[in-house]
Amino acid sequence: MFWVGIRRLVKYTNNPPDAAALMTSARSFGNYDLPSALADLLDNSIKAKAYSIDILCIRHDGEPVVRILDDGHGMSEEELYDAMRPASANPDDERAPDDLGRFGWGMKSASLSQCRHLTVLTRKEGVLSGASWDLDDLADWKMGILEPFEIENIANSKLLERDGTEVIWTKCDRLSEFGRVSSKGFNEIVAHAKSELALTFHRYIAGEFGLRKLKISFNGGLLAPVDPFLRDHLATQEGPVEHLELEGKPFNVQAFILPHFSKISSHDHERLGGEEGFVRNQGFYIYRQNRLIMHGTWFRLVRHGELSQLVRVAVSIPNSLDAIWKITVDKSEAQLPSGLRSRLKEIVKGLKSQSGKVFQSRGGRIKPTDGKTPVWAKYVRNGEVRYYLNREHPLILQLLEHENAEVAQSFMATLGVIEDCFPAISIGEDFAVRPEMMNQSALGRDAFIEHLETALPSLLARSEGSFEKLWELLQVTEPWAGQTSVVEEHLKSKGWW
Repeated sequence: MFWVGIRRLVKYTNNPPDAAALMTSARSFGNYDLPSALADLLDNSIKAKAYSIDILCIRHDGEPVVRILDDGHGMSEEELYDAMRPASANPDDERAPDDLGRFGWGMKSASLSQCRHLTVLTRKEGVLSGASWDLDDLADWKMGILEPFEIENIANSKLLERDGTEVIWTKCDRLSEFGRVSSKGFNEIVAHAKSELALTFHRYIAGEFGLRKLKISFNGGLLAPVDPFLRDHLATQEGPVEHLELEGKPFNVQAFILPHFSKISSHDHERLGGEEGFVRNQGFYIYRQNRLIMHGTWFRLVRHGELSQLVRVAVSIPNSLDAIWKITVDKSEAQLPSGLRSRLKEIVKGLKSQSGKVFQSRGGRIKPTDGKTPVWAKYVRNGEVRYYLNREHPLILQLLEHENAEVAQSFMATLGVIEDCFPAISIGEDFAVRPEMMNQSALGRDAFIEHLETALPSLLARSEGSFEKLWELLQVTEPWAGQTSVVEEHLKSKGWW
């Protein structure tokens, strides 16, 4: 039937969702773990102009309990009820420049992703308010309201003295198995959360870009900012800030190439590499309102590679670009707008070559007069050049002098096969086409240390058991002669220094 010029009357009825079903489903909105859930709550604290945030993650009678307290401006009773309401904000509404929220689900979905009972206590202008959601008792959207004496009994004493907000998670079934978690397992979860928050909010903790400096305490210890670009290191290559626009809204891009592992301390190496190493942490670092929301991706512009592991690109976007970047509800994912792919791919292509040169510059060169013992040597005769493995290298010599003559002879034959099959033509062709991508040195600190650790028993034996002679030998023997600071630090960690 066609209706032309006639307004059709339609019947309507309210059809609200089931409270328990919706709130339980909200637990799976996004891809929250403990650090990302805590980050969503810290967003609210930053919006509330907090100067300090105290996070407490403890086990009480074997069950996890989490409390987050800030000294922001707090909420009135009406504001608290609004904040506790699911989907309390429209993601399409224009937001204040310092608003880190998005969908109005943050506090609820983040909290309930980890616990079954959420309590929020707040104080504004000296007036206390409190409310709670219990997933096991949600009939007809029944939200708990706390009386002043109840708030005083459970609130952090600091909240009773000044304005702010405290969020409490109990019945943390997602942080445990059947309500229980081992001490070791819980400590690992907490340690991971600490490191992630120190990275996610490093600009706020350090007070960068004119931000109000934020103090975050986690189980009594202050978080130190983790700068993923190591900008205070002299060997970090820092590119210019490139200002771009997307649909009339400005954002900026800045590229960094980290120092070679031989130039940084083991502490910095561990912090920069994180739990998955440098290769997985290369790529774009996307900041939304100066809060890191995702990192370690190339958005399929290029592949993760060994030679590009030192490349990191900061992309800083305002919240006005949320819809274009398709920011997810948990603010942990985004999609690269199609209009930026070509420009960013150009930037990345040049950076990968620069990163390769950092490794290439650390590779071995055959310089007979530099006083060092190389792994490879060469001789020139009748206009021909031949490369061979240096029989004077301590590791090679150790096997050539093996007490078992058959082992020594077998090793000598193996060296001859390797030398006879040296891929000189392939190396020449590759170098002629893409010299900046040529590299044969160890690409990671862990691999370098592993090779050193394997070689140390033989080298120590060759040094007659003397640590002093061992150090002298390492200083003049490739590949360790070119990475003496790393070698020295490793020997000290073993107590050999």
